[in-house]
Amino acid sequence: MLAARMHRYKEPLVIEDVEIPEISPEEVLVRVAGAGMCRSDVQLIDGYFAEALKPKLPITLGHEIAGVVAALGDQVPASAQLAVGDQVVVAAGWGDGTCRQCRLGNEQICEHGSWPGFGPPGGYAEFVPAPYRQLIRVKHKVKWEELAPLTDAGVTPYRGIKKLRAAGVLGPDRVIGVLGAGGLGTYAVQYAKLLSSGAAVVALALEEDKLAILKQLGADVTINTTGKSVSDLQDELFKLTGTRNLDAAIDCVGAEETIRTGIGLLATAGAYVSVGLVGTRIDIPLFPFTSRELTYHGSFWANYNDLQEVLALAQKGEIRHSIKRVRLQDINENLELLRAGDIVGRAVVLFDIDGSASESGGRGLRPKTENAAQQ
Repeated sequence: MLAARMHRYKEPLVIEDVEIPEISPEEVLVRVAGAGMCRSDVQLIDGYFAEALKPKLPITLGHEIAGVVAALGDQVPASAQLAVGDQVVVAAGWGDGTCRQCRLGNEQICEHGSWPGFGPPGGYAEFVPAPYRQLIRVKHKVKWEELAPLTDAGVTPYRGIKKLRAAGVLGPDRVIGVLGAGGLGTYAVQYAKLLSSGAAVVALALEEDKLAILKQLGADVTINTTGKSVSDLQDELFKLTGTRNLDAAIDCVGAEETIRTGIGLLATAGAYVSVGLVGTRIDIPLFPFTSRELTYHGSFWANYNDLQEVLALAQKGEIRHSIKRVRLQDINENLELLRAGDIVGRAVVLFDIDGSASESGGRGLRPKTENAAQQ
C-alpha cells in the first residue's frame, strides 16, 4: 500500500510502498477513504511533541481517519456490530482501558495511551489497523471529506464548549467568543450556536476571508484583531454587542498572545477553554485572574461519547464544513500551506474508494491477523 511516512524531523514526508499492516485478533483493518490534515501534524514533523512522545521512526502520520472495514481480527466480538464494508470513523484516543480516566470514558487523556499517527500507524495510508473498541459505525452516508475531520477538528471544540456550558457561563444574555478561524474555529462557531442556549457568538481572528466564513457558519458578529489592544477590542465589542466583555471564550489557537487577549476580555466570573496548541506556555496576570474569579479549562481532543454525539449531529445535517480536497501525492505541499496558515477550513486527503464492501476487497486482499500469521 502507499503511505506518507516521517523518517526524520523537519523533513518532508516520504510517500512509499509499504506492507499492508497485519492486525491483531482484537483489531480491525480499515481501508482509508479520507484523512484530515491537522496543524498538529506539522507540529509533529517540526518536533513539537518529540520529548513527550518519543516515537520510533519512521511513522505514518494522520489521526483524522474515516474509511471502510476491510478485515476483522479473529476475536472481534459480534457485539461490536462491525462487518466488512461498514463505513466507520476511528476515535483517536486509545487508552489502556484500566486507569481511572479510561474507566470514566476519557481514554484520550490516559497516561499510558496512544494516538494513531503519533506512533501507531495513522491515516496517511491506504490501510490502517485500529482496535475494534475505537471504531464507530456511521449508519447514514456522509461524504468522506466531511466525515474524517469530525474525529478531531470537528469534535475537539465540541468538548470544549460542553465544558463552558457545564461551567454555567452560557445563556441568552451572555456573549461567547471564538478565538481563531482555522479548522477548529470553523466548527467551534457552530457548536457555540448549538450549545450556548442563545448566547451571542463573537468570532475573533486576524484574516478577513476566514472571518467571513465564520460569519457564514453562524457567528453573530466578527472582529478582526489585527493590531488591536484589549481596550480596542472591548470598545468594538461594546459597539457590536452592548457589552465590553466576554462571558465565555474558546481558544482555537493556543498562542501566548491569543490567551492573554482572551483572558483580558473575560467578564468577572467568566470561563475560558483552550483547545488550540500553537504556543508552549501560558502567561497571564495572576491578580486579575484570582480577584475576578476567572476559570481556565484545558480541553484535550474528545472522548468516544463526544464523537458519537458529533456524528449524530452530522448525520442529521446540522454541521457544515469548509473543506479542501487533497491527493496523497500533494501532501507535503499542503503541509507547507498548513504551516503558513494558508488553508481555509480543513484539508482532507482523499483516497479513491466508493465505500462498498466489494470495493474494500477489490484488490483481492486478505490481511492476516497475528493468530493467522502464527498458524
